[in-house]
Amino acid sequence: MKRTAVIVVGGSAGSLEALLVLLPELPATFAVPAVIVMHMSAHHPSLLPEILARKCRLPVVEIEDKQPLIAGTIYVAAPGYHVLFERDGTLALSADDAVNHSRPSIDVAFESAADAFGAGVVAIVLSGGNDDGARGVVRILEAGGIVLVQDPASARHPVMPRAALARAGESVRVGRPAELARTLIALATEETSA
Repeated sequence: MKRTAVIVVGGSAGSLEALLVLLPELPATFAVPAVIVMHMSAHHPSLLPEILARKCRLPVVEIEDKQPLIAGTIYVAAPGYHVLFERDGTLALSADDAVNHSRPSIDVAFESAADAFGAGVVAIVLSGGNDDGARGVVRILEAGGIVLVQDPASARHPVMPRAALARAGESVRVGRPAELARTLIALATEETSA
C-alpha cells in the first residue's frame, strides 16, 4: 500500500464552508500533513488559519518559506504567494506571476506536489468559481496520486469541481465534504494497519 505523503486541498469561492465541515472531522491522531491552497486577496492578512484553528483538532499554521512539512499539521497558503513542494519535505513560497488570475494558484500547488511526491499525493478540489486545479489534477493522477472532488451538487460554486471532473473523468472519487473526510481517514487507517 502506497504511503500518503501529503494532502493538498484547493478551493475558492464557497470552499470555506466545505473546509469547516471536512477538516474538523479529522481526528487529533491524523498523521498526514494537509496543505490548504485557497484563493484570497493579497491585500489583507488572511484570517483563515485562525478560523480553522478554532474548529480543528489538528494544529493550523500559515505557510512560511522553507517550512518543513510535519505530520498531523494543517498548513494554509499565505496570501499573494504560490505554494511549492520540495523533495526534501519542505514548502517554499513563490511570488511568480499569477496563474488562472490567482496567486496562490491551485494548479501550481498540485503540479509541484506531484513533481515532489508523486503517488504520495492526495489532492482535493472544493467549491470555486473558475477552473483552477483542473490541470493540476491531471498531473496528480499521471503521477499515481489520488484525487478527491467535492460533489458539485454540494458546492456553493460548482464550477471548480465540475472542471476537475471534466478533466480527470472517472479516475477521481466524488463526495460531500464529510464523505471526503471519511475517505481521508480511511486512507490513513489503511496505511497504518497495512
